[in-house]
Amino acid sequence: MKYLGSPGFDHGQALRIGVLITNLGTPEAPTRQALRPYLKQFLSDPRVVEVPRLLWWFILNVIILNVRPARSAEAYETVWTDEGSPLLLHTRDQAEALQAELRARYGDRVIVDFAMRYGQPSVASKLQALIEAGARKLLVLPLYPHYSGPTTGSTFDAVAEDFRARRWLPDLRFVSCYHDHPGYIAALADSVRAFRAEHGSAQKLVFSYHGEPLRYLEEGDPYHCHCHKTTRLVAEALGLGEDEYLTSFQSRFGREEWLQPYTDETLKGLPAAGITSVQVICPGFSADCLETIEEIGEENREYFLEAGGKDYQYIPCLNASEAHVAFLADLAGEQLCGWLEARTDPAVAAERAAALGYSGAA
Repeated sequence: MKYLGSPGFDHGQALRIGVLITNLGTPEAPTRQALRPYLKQFLSDPRVVEVPRLLWWFILNVIILNVRPARSAEAYETVWTDEGSPLLLHTRDQAEALQAELRARYGDRVIVDFAMRYGQPSVASKLQALIEAGARKLLVLPLYPHYSGPTTGSTFDAVAEDFRARRWLPDLRFVSCYHDHPGYIAALADSVRAFRAEHGSAQKLVFSYHGEPLRYLEEGDPYHCHCHKTTRLVAEALGLGEDEYLTSFQSRFGREEWLQPYTDETLKGLPAAGITSVQVICPGFSADCLETIEEIGEENREYFLEAGGKDYQYIPCLNASEAHVAFLADLAGEQLCGWLEARTDPAVAAERAAALGYSGAA
C-alpha cells in the first residue's frame, strides 16, 4: 500500500492548529444527473442504511437510483440559489465567520475549513489541504448537535478512512455532540426570542428533528434522548409550560418504523385539537437546507393549513448568526485547551532533561 504524504512539506514551516467543520453534503446541481452520484454515495453508507449489503445493493441500484434522483432534483430546484445550495453557502459562511472569530482570539495559529461528508468539498480533500497548510493538530467539529451513528459516526468513519492511508498523522480531537452545551441552548433560545419579538408568539412551539429508524434507538443510539434534552433545556430557558411546546421527528424514509411522533402527522392533527397557530424550529440542523426550507418551510406548512391551521411560521436555523459563531468559537476553544498555550521554553526543557540525566546525545 502506498501511503499519502505531503511532498511539499517544509520542516521549517510554522505548525498550526486546524479546525475542520463538517456537514452532511449536497449535490453539485439540482439535476437528476447530479443527484444520482450524490444519493448513491449517501445511501451506500452502511451507517446510513443498516440493511444486509447484498439486499440493499439491489434495492438501491435497481429501484431507488432509477426513481429518486428525479424527485429529489425537483425538490432541490425549489431551494437552489444562483450561488449553489443553501447548505453549502451557509456552511461556507460559518467557516469564514469562525475563522475570523478564532483569528481575533488566537491569531493565525488556528486555521478553519469546512467539508461535506457526501459530495464536495470532501473530507479527504480538506484534511489534505489543512495538513499541507501546516496543521499538525486537528479538531474535527461535525455540525450535528445530537450524536447519531448515521451523521456523527459516519463523519468519524470518513476521517478514520483517510487517516488509515496517511503517512504522517496529526494529533486529533473530535467533537461527538453538543446538544446540551449552555452556549448552544442560549443561542437557540435567543433565536426564538428574537423571532417572536418581531413576529409575535404562537400557541405551540414545535421542535422538529430529523428522524431515524426506531431500531437505532433500541440498539443504543442516543440521538432520541439528545433531541428531547435539547427541547427541554430550550423550553426551560424560554420559560415555556409543558402545553406550549412539543417534540417531533421529520424526514422518514422507507417502510420501517421511525422515531415518533412524526412531524407531518403531528401538524396535520394539531388544528383538530384547537391549535391553529404554530412556530416550528429545527434545532438538529445547524444550517438551513432542503429539509428545513422545503420540507418544513413549505410542505409541512401546507399540511397544517389544509388541516385547518391559521398561522404557520418557520424559525430559521442558527446558520452564521453572531450568537452561533460565538458559541462555535467557544466550543472550539474548549476543545483546543492545551494546544493553544505557549510551548515550554526550550532552555527550560533542556534544563529539566539535564536534571533527569538526559543529554539529548545519540
